[in-house]
Amino acid sequence: RLPLAFTHLHLHSEYSLLDGAIRLKDLPERLKALGMEACAVTDHGVMYGVVDFYRRMTEAGLKPIIGCEVYVAPEGRLIKEKGKNYAHLILLAENNEGLKNLNKIVSQGFIDGFYYKPRVDYEVLRAHAEGIICLSACLSGEVLRALLSGEYDKAKEKAMLYRDIFGADHYFLEVQANGMPEQIRVNRELKKLSEELDIPLAATNDCHYMLKEDATAHEVLLCIQTGKRMSDPDRMRMGCDTLYLKSEEEMREALPDFGEAIDNTARIAERCQVTMDFDTIHLPAFTVPTDEDNADFLRRIAMEGLAERLKLPHREADDAYYERLEHELEIIIKMGYTDYYLIVWDFIRYAKEQGIMVGPGRGSGASSLIAYAIGITNIDPLQYSLLFERFLNVDRVSMPDFDIDFCYERRQEVIDYVCRKYGEDRVAQVITFGTLAARACVRDVGRALDLDYAETDRIAKMIPTDLHMTLDKALALNPELKALYDSDEKVRQVYDTARKFEG
Repeated sequence: RLPLAFTHLHLHSEYSLLDGAIRLKDLPERLKALGMEACAVTDHGVMYGVVDFYRRMTEAGLKPIIGCEVYVAPEGRLIKEKGKNYAHLILLAENNEGLKNLNKIVSQGFIDGFYYKPRVDYEVLRAHAEGIICLSACLSGEVLRALLSGEYDKAKEKAMLYRDIFGADHYFLEVQANGMPEQIRVNRELKKLSEELDIPLAATNDCHYMLKEDATAHEVLLCIQTGKRMSDPDRMRMGCDTLYLKSEEEMREALPDFGEAIDNTARIAERCQVTMDFDTIHLPAFTVPTDEDNADFLRRIAMEGLAERLKLPHREADDAYYERLEHELEIIIKMGYTDYYLIVWDFIRYAKEQGIMVGPGRGSGASSLIAYAIGITNIDPLQYSLLFERFLNVDRVSMPDFDIDFCYERRQEVIDYVCRKYGEDRVAQVITFGTLAARACVRDVGRALDLDYAETDRIAKMIPTDLHMTLDKALALNPELKALYDSDEKVRQVYDTARKFEG
């Protein structure tokens, strides 16, 4: 027996937005129940979930395999006038170099390849192929599409192209266990192609939901994504109810002639050795405009700034301010955040010089006297007895952060300044996710399940609007809602389906 048994290498989490229904928090427990030791995540075109996935898997003692199902534009990522022309491709990071390259590929898809989806092309793949294992993907992959349309020679040509890009031992033809008639036919063709070209096979199940009984709920999720109803004859469908986290036994039963392809998943899993470092802080260096060192420069501008602040009416330059200043400086320098303060001071100074409105500062950063002295914040922390240790102390594990508001019409000018100063490769935008809250979830599901608007609205309004309200809490708190849930089968169906998607 191989050290690792069958491993899922094609899986869509909740971060395949409104398409994947596998919650990362529940995934490790399910994998353990199936006796699995490793798993990949391959969300559509994005890597939003990989850090969360990596943490949860390693905490559970399981092996995370980092991947992505990218969209490939066969005619080139820069061509954007021929409609939704893209194919799927599975990429897995074999090592840390592969992880860096996967990040670059996925980013490139957004930077200049975005057209309906974030698309890449052969040029991007070839430039960043090092350390990546490639699988030919589902029926929407280039090789499989060609086989489906009876173009065997074209499929052969595409398979050889991908083998050439990634290397003979880094490209696999992907057979799937979904049971669809088209897939069964293509699997036979893939076996023939594999033997002819000596390209190994790998078996997957293109998992979109955790359990078999989640298939109908997943169809509802697709309706929410596409704005359709379950009764629409032309709605998007998966074509089967088998895209769940199958056990090894179920995979072998579904693919009796593909034992080697199943074994190959374990071999691929063994090869994937990615580690993530959450301890090293990668701050850009700040170059001071004088011949002082950075700590002396920060001390000087803080002293000068505080002297100016203390000239304001109703202020006395008492010793408490200077004692606090020295205390903060000692901690900032000791913890290596001198440059951090100077970077933030610099772009706020720039914004003010350009007449761009800057807020007074929010959050725990307002408790720093040095931040007040050098103009990062506009709140005197001593006047309000604010503790610096709330913002920064020697026992704090996570990085501190200043919450700064800029005029929304001109904030891009500040971002552009920071890009010019430190380089575009040193500046990142942070994404935020909206999640389906209790009421919104019921409304979306009710619409998808053809419940009339008035009835959906009535159920939604029975759910209290508290910030941390959940569907389960609402049912416990509102007897009227509980009575309706118990007595009306359609309401119960809407409510139970919404529970699967809440959050």
